Amino acid sequence: MPPADGPRKTRDHRVNTIAMMGAAYSLLGFDIVDGVVGAGYPQKPKHSAVFGQLGPEGSRLTTLAKGANMTPQAMGELVDEMEELGYVVREPDPTDRRAKIVRLTPLGLRCVDAAITTIDGIESRLDSLLGVDGHAQLRAMLAAILARD
Repeated sequence: MPPADGPRKTRDHRVNTIAMMGAAYSLLGFDIVDGVVGAGYPQKPKHSAVFGQLGPEGSRLTTLAKGANMTPQAMGELVDEMEELGYVVREPDPTDRRAKIVRLTPLGLRCVDAAITTIDGIESRLDSLLGVDGHAQLRAMLAAILARD
């Protein structure tokens, strides 16, 4: 969220790239949630911290927390909310009796499918907005930023 006096600017008074990327991330994230909710799967934007990294094999809560850069307690609260909505369950970890694996339920898998459909629509909008070549260039530039040595 931008500070009260507006988005952060560079020394030459342009809105900085980081702020623009953050705003784009937030905007597109809300578009995904709107699409999923519109498909009949109520959720909050913060639930993407779980949906975005939970595959069919499931994951330990501590692994989810680390991947989302949050405390295990905060992740536990998200998982609790998602359990109440019927999207995930906690099951015993077969390799460690003390640990639990968080897994998507059939309803959670359908919710993920709705998100994928929504994301596919956003990708198509980006093709229209930027052109197929421009979209490919954007992806290449983002990949370069994310490729840390």
